[in-house]
Amino acid sequence: MTTPHYDLILAGGGLANGLIALRLKRERPSLRLLMLERDARPGGNHTWSFHDSDLDDAQHAWLSPLVGCRWPSHRVVFPQRTRQLHGGYASIFSADFARALEIALDDDLWTDTPVDTLHPTQVTLADGRVLNAGAVIDGRGVEASPHVALGYQAFLGQEVSLTRPHGLEQPILMDASVDQGNGYRFVYVLPFTTDTLLIEDTHYVDGPEIDEATLREHIQTYAGAHGWEIHEVLREERGVLPITLAGNIDAFWHDAHGQPRSGLRAGLFHPTTGYSLPHAVRLAEHIASLDDLSAPALFAAVRATAHREWRRQGYFRLLNRMLFLAGRSDQRWRVMQRFYGLPEPLIERFYAGRLTAADKFRIVIGKPPVPLGEAARAVRLTRPEQVVFHQHRNRP
Repeated sequence: MTTPHYDLILAGGGLANGLIALRLKRERPSLRLLMLERDARPGGNHTWSFHDSDLDDAQHAWLSPLVGCRWPSHRVVFPQRTRQLHGGYASIFSADFARALEIALDDDLWTDTPVDTLHPTQVTLADGRVLNAGAVIDGRGVEASPHVALGYQAFLGQEVSLTRPHGLEQPILMDASVDQGNGYRFVYVLPFTTDTLLIEDTHYVDGPEIDEATLREHIQTYAGAHGWEIHEVLREERGVLPITLAGNIDAFWHDAHGQPRSGLRAGLFHPTTGYSLPHAVRLAEHIASLDDLSAPALFAAVRATAHREWRRQGYFRLLNRMLFLAGRSDQRWRVMQRFYGLPEPLIERFYAGRLTAADKFRIVIGKPPVPLGEAARAVRLTRPEQVVFHQHRNRP
């Protein structure tokens, strides 16, 4: 029996690989494409969100069929500041994303298919089958690397139905008026219908561990404090997103050994917020535009993209080090409270990763909300081996 041969195999059916698949199916439908997903459906169990200002008009247009909910404004809450922001915000639901991939890929989506090993042009499945391709893109999520120092954004969210309407007309992207504990904590609330919400308890912490029982209790407490009586938990999602503090990008990609990567695996995400959808959209467009989809060409293209993003994101890594390494962990909210007092266009550019030189100066000017000596020390810690968390490895 002849081993099937594909132009491109996408290992992992998450956001980045999924958008690559959808873009290629639209732009290059004759391509022999295969997606391998270890679970019963691609997309996992997620809500991917983005700001309107993160994407241009053309990107909004091709992403629009995937959007499940959109709001014209959003709000943030801190102990000493509450603010409404007028930028639009939108969410994509993983169930809708999975359906779009199932329709677009049909028999070229293999679910319940775990990967054992992969190489730039070959995949060995857990059942021993070997698949060959012109290129394989590894999009199976973040992988620990000694060449990158990370903090973490750990969260657990519950989509709940309520016994009565909640009264919210816009998302609350950060409610940091809650008890902080050991790390920057906020609650994220998305109103999907008049009586359903996604309530997510989120922590910026030093370690990737997550105490799910505690976070569920936090959600119940938060709902009760707002007078929301939960009728049913419709679903639950959890995750730990990387927050980049320092690293050696050349060594990181040297260790890839020519393996094309995507998404978190490629380090393509906002280093402070963990948002990855805008990066995934841009990567999908870039890959679909390439004349050469061989493994060496794809590896070079993604590596060049990651290097360019790394250079652009140096300022964000500096801010992250100040957030994680300067001052008491239970006072980290002061950094974000101060940030949300800045002009709204600057905040939009921050989320979009397009800060100007004037923006960078404006963010740090004045008295910092962390001890000056510790802030200065954090600025100098640019190598991953220099990053040491002085507080205990906190866990939400």
